[in-house]
Amino acid sequence: MLLALIVLNASVTFHNVWPTLGVHWPGELSVELAVLLLALSVSNAWLGRTHARVLTALAVVVVLFGLGRYTDVTVSALYGRDINLYWDGPQFASVTGMLVRVASPWAVAAVCVGVLLVLAVLYLIARWSLVQIDAALRTYRPARLAFGAAGLLLFALFCVQRTWGILPLPRISIPVSSTYVRQAMRIVGAVTGIANRSLPASPPMRSNLGALAGADVLLIFMESYGSSTYDRPEFRSALRPARERLLAAIHDTGRAVVSAFVTSPTFGGGSVLAHLSVLSGVEVRDMDHYAQLMTLPRPTLVSLFRGAGYRTVAVMPGLRESWPEGAFYGFDKIYGTDALDYHGPGFGWWRIPDQFSLAALDSRELQPHPRKPVFAFFPTVSTHMPFEPTPPLQSDWQRVLSSQPFDAEPLRRSLTRTPVWTDLGKAYVSSVEYFFDTLTSYLRARPDSHLVMIILGDHQPAANVSGEGAPWDVPVHVIASSPAILTALQADGFRPGMEPVRPTAGEMNRLGPWILGAFGDPAHPP
Repeated sequence: MLLALIVLNASVTFHNVWPTLGVHWPGELSVELAVLLLALSVSNAWLGRTHARVLTALAVVVVLFGLGRYTDVTVSALYGRDINLYWDGPQFASVTGMLVRVASPWAVAAVCVGVLLVLAVLYLIARWSLVQIDAALRTYRPARLAFGAAGLLLFALFCVQRTWGILPLPRISIPVSSTYVRQAMRIVGAVTGIANRSLPASPPMRSNLGALAGADVLLIFMESYGSSTYDRPEFRSALRPARERLLAAIHDTGRAVVSAFVTSPTFGGGSVLAHLSVLSGVEVRDMDHYAQLMTLPRPTLVSLFRGAGYRTVAVMPGLRESWPEGAFYGFDKIYGTDALDYHGPGFGWWRIPDQFSLAALDSRELQPHPRKPVFAFFPTVSTHMPFEPTPPLQSDWQRVLSSQPFDAEPLRRSLTRTPVWTDLGKAYVSSVEYFFDTLTSYLRARPDSHLVMIILGDHQPAANVSGEGAPWDVPVHVIASSPAILTALQADGFRPGMEPVRPTAGEMNRLGPWILGAFGDPAHPP
């Protein structure tokens, strides 16, 4: 009976062992177990033995609560944010589909069997525990009195703690039922429209773009590029040579760079929230706002550049399915996975190396002449978790576009590198270094290109990489040959070089108006 009590209590009160998938019990008690003991005590006293079907149903509830607890504490610990089933659910389904596509049928079958076995074991343990407790309550009247009184006392202590903030011992865990209620309210609110709170007005999205003088603009959202690359000493030290190589290439090609930190609306995932926040100038922190904004005729950077005579393109190597948002933005051309037509070796879940995507953009949109100036939106994938295998860098940019873009030995070394899930930091640094070197190589290959590059992190990597309690800040670098543009950005909190400093310049959604202001010609206001 004692073992049964320990098992049931621990199953809904454990905490995450950061930064792993493991758990530990910190000595907290469950108010839900207290309610269950009180209910079973009263039921056994008045109605006798609990029916087997009731115990079966209760065992299923215990398993569901245990799974809910595990998901809640693990996601919040490793991703640095609360789970939202309404919009994390579809992403989970997409990731699952991606894993099914890249895994062998035997691996998929093994995972399915393993999941079923784990669920069966959890159910059997839960039911055994309930049977032991019910037998004790049925056999011993003192047990009914003791369990009922203990359950009532623990429930009263919980109410005192939550109502008046008083914290008498024992420590009582946050109920799992509150997690399910919170998720249900989110889903109901989203489905019924209650959650669609009024969106703020769009900021002024105007500019004559005179300071650009017809330069191409590349808005590059670097996946998972967060302030942790500066805040964590080991990351900062490991990436310093790559940043110095990039800075040297910027200066050697007659360009300069300014940098700042901005605060992302998301953490560890949900890149589309960052994309829309920048492109619309409206802070978008959840999928409710995201979906609502997509139904409104709001101005965006895409519509502004298109109205100014630019050709607007989206380069999205991670896009494998239809993208309804493309209609909202109004891009002239969207290069998804199929349109990019990559025939080289695949690297990890996303297959297409970022160097190929940049080479394809350059070959198809930036090199042909005569043409309109180009505004390109490019969310990268090579720095996406799990970060490995990292593609090799190819110095011949024309060869990158071929079906055999890499030599055999560098390719072999790259593909044999697999992520260590308990220590993703090294793989993360390697992927960021790869993209820095890709930009370095590209700038040196195109020293005369008339372009402005905006390299922006969409969000921090998950908390098991960025660190416990990491801020939501991301770096942004603007590379240009126009001193006027870079000087104007310094008035908004940017500083020269590749090293941003705190405090942050502001929220990410303010970046759009800032760069539009810097791109404008003060002598001819819009």
